[in-house]
Amino acid sequence: MSEAPFIKLKANAKGRVLAGHPWIFANEVEELLAADYDGQVVEARDRRGRMLGSGIYNSRSQIIWRRLAAGSISLDGGYLRTRLSDAVERRATAGNASFRRLVWSESDGLPGVVVDQFGDTLVMQVQTLAMETHRDEIARILLDLTGAVEVIHRDDASIRRLEGLDRGVSTRSGTEWEPRWMTIDGFDYWLDLMSGQKTGFYLDQREQHAHLGKQVAAMVAAGRRPRVLDAFCNQGAFALHAARAGAAEVLGLDSAADAIAQARLNAERNGLTHTTFEEANVFDWFTANRTATWDVVVLDPPPFAKSRKALAGALRGYKELNLRALQCLAPGGILATYTCSHHMQDAELRQVLAGAAADARRQVRVVEFCHQPADHPVMLTMPESEYLRGYIVRVD
Repeated sequence: MSEAPFIKLKANAKGRVLAGHPWIFANEVEELLAADYDGQVVEARDRRGRMLGSGIYNSRSQIIWRRLAAGSISLDGGYLRTRLSDAVERRATAGNASFRRLVWSESDGLPGVVVDQFGDTLVMQVQTLAMETHRDEIARILLDLTGAVEVIHRDDASIRRLEGLDRGVSTRSGTEWEPRWMTIDGFDYWLDLMSGQKTGFYLDQREQHAHLGKQVAAMVAAGRRPRVLDAFCNQGAFALHAARAGAAEVLGLDSAADAIAQARLNAERNGLTHTTFEEANVFDWFTANRTATWDVVVLDPPPFAKSRKALAGALRGYKELNLRALQCLAPGGILATYTCSHHMQDAELRQVLAGAAADARRQVRVVEFCHQPADHPVMLTMPESEYLRGYIVRVD
């Protein structure tokens, strides 16, 4: 019986895989396997030859190996059904049965596979060669497990190029998925799942949308009708929750014209006429409106740090943004601030916020520590699986 193909760590390699991380990089192994093994399952061994696990291999990627299991496995229909069934079952206890993340990559044992559910439609992103070869089978199993009727393949992410994969958007049925109204947490949203940002809606912020609404409602109950600024508003979810909770005025800002158009449509559909949206660069807007005063400010920007090298500049950007927000908040106001970059850890976000508070000469107290919801599970040995964090703070 021939020996299973394997890669072996260099003698001096101190790869994170030794501490449980599921990735191995090309510069950490003694020798790459032939390209014939790209997209297949191979074993990984430490410098002494001890088994580290089985994973998917791709010599064209900087991340050449991604763990599937601690022992030997076959990437077949049985493996896929087990992993997908487990993923769906985990979400069954988290509620939100119609709108949720079903699969979160390595956190669910399916590296490079991300699936969000929007009612009877699943939006799937595949970003690894091995999973690409099983894409149709994954879709078929998920339809069977969930009762959904359609899968949109959002294979348009630029990261696919790192695995040697083509980009495109299609549906399993071959029929164009028409934009439509869908109700999420009591609000109607006009969703275009084939061309919207990410998978069509920021499901990872659903809990925070509701939490912000509760903060506004508490202000109203205390006799204060807050003015709310929703920066980087995208489709306007934070703004809509604030408006329905009783805010006197809500302004949403975003630099994307299509997002602003959607937000306006959503506000009109939900009868929230005291909510307005402007297309604007948020940094420039703060500069031009230094004297404006708000009772609540939401900062939910796109990831400034898309790589570790970009982190230093990103931290400066986050600090400037939070400083501007703190300077325009009325006493007793609320700041809800978030980052969706996994390169920015909680300690760094806290340092940024503390530095901005000191520069603004404001007393800031934490109301809530924020993080991604349970349907986006975090692997303790994989920091990259945790990317969304934030703070809701009261400013005096």
